[in-house]
Amino acid sequence: MSSQPSPESLDLVRTLVSFDTTSRDSNLALIDWVRGYLAKLGVDSHLVHDETGRKANLWATIGPADRPGLVLSGHTDVVPIDGQEWTVEPFKPSIKDGRIYGRGTTDMKSFLAVCLALAPEFKKAKLKRPIHFAFSYDEEVGCLGVRRLLDDLKTRGIKPAGCVVGEPTNMKVIRAHKGKLSLRAHVRGFECHSSLAPRGVNAVQYAARIVAKLADMNERFAADGPFDAEFDIPYTTAHVGTIQGGTALNIVPKDCKFDFEFRHLPVHDPRALFAELEAWVRKELEPKMRAVHADTGVRFEELSTFPGLSGDEDAEVTQAAKAASGGNATGKVAFGTEAGLFETAGIPTVICGPGDIDQAHKPDEFIALEQIGLCEQFLRRMVERLEARAA
Repeated sequence: MSSQPSPESLDLVRTLVSFDTTSRDSNLALIDWVRGYLAKLGVDSHLVHDETGRKANLWATIGPADRPGLVLSGHTDVVPIDGQEWTVEPFKPSIKDGRIYGRGTTDMKSFLAVCLALAPEFKKAKLKRPIHFAFSYDEEVGCLGVRRLLDDLKTRGIKPAGCVVGEPTNMKVIRAHKGKLSLRAHVRGFECHSSLAPRGVNAVQYAARIVAKLADMNERFAADGPFDAEFDIPYTTAHVGTIQGGTALNIVPKDCKFDFEFRHLPVHDPRALFAELEAWVRKELEPKMRAVHADTGVRFEELSTFPGLSGDEDAEVTQAAKAASGGNATGKVAFGTEAGLFETAGIPTVICGPGDIDQAHKPDEFIALEQIGLCEQFLRRMVERLEARAA
């Protein structure tokens, strides 16, 4: 069987990628287009907006709505292209050497395109169990949109039997991923002339001590675990991504802030890790800062969090995905997805989608055309298997 994609899937990839749905911007133009496409097939869509009304999740059902079905889930937003050196137009997809280039081709509009391309087939199939499309907003900035969608499903009494999140896995079935807790530290010091530095509280230097503490914790995780060898990085990690502070070399800086995260194994409690760090700050650093000036200290702000996924190998959706992919095993990945939130909502979930995560978020992002074709085959087999098992 050929693994080349259908013209319908390729056309839909081009169409979806042409919408600039960078997370800071609205996704409504894309959502409205998808809604119109499905309406022409006789499929109604239900929208769940954010608090501003500028973004929306889309939920659509093909088949009998009164039975538990399969969710095909993906996010519509993409990461920014700012500061990246692209040699192709990021929002004007181009095909070359067996690849299609553009922002979101891998992460993850190709999966959404395949779902939509197969919608006419699903519509004609007279399904015994429904297929649901769940297209979300703001996954890239903390899996925000899908939380509202899941709350809405609960309110409406909708409980699907399983979910496939189509993040890029090279069409391998993934049943577990790490979770993440990300925070911002605000360090407030006390300004003075740098020649009188001992009379000030240097916010940058105190921030550096917290960063060093996080590095120490990271080394401990690497040495002592806990470990899970099925992950490519088999332990929890602590990472500092950005830091800003100070105004001039001859001024003891009053303020410094930095962003950090814990990427944790599903069995590792990130709240406990943060509590350890915060307790150390309160006991070891703040007394020294306030001994110089009372109006100093450290404030932590939570930026985002999502749970890890630890799926059941024996779940129906997992077994069906393994059979549909032709693989006999499942894997685990370090990157996070919305899958953990579906699982937390009581919906058994796996991750399986076209493309390589190594291409995500990069300039000249691309996906191999073969991957799109393989995704078509996978979804057809997945639906056929679940239909055959339907009562």
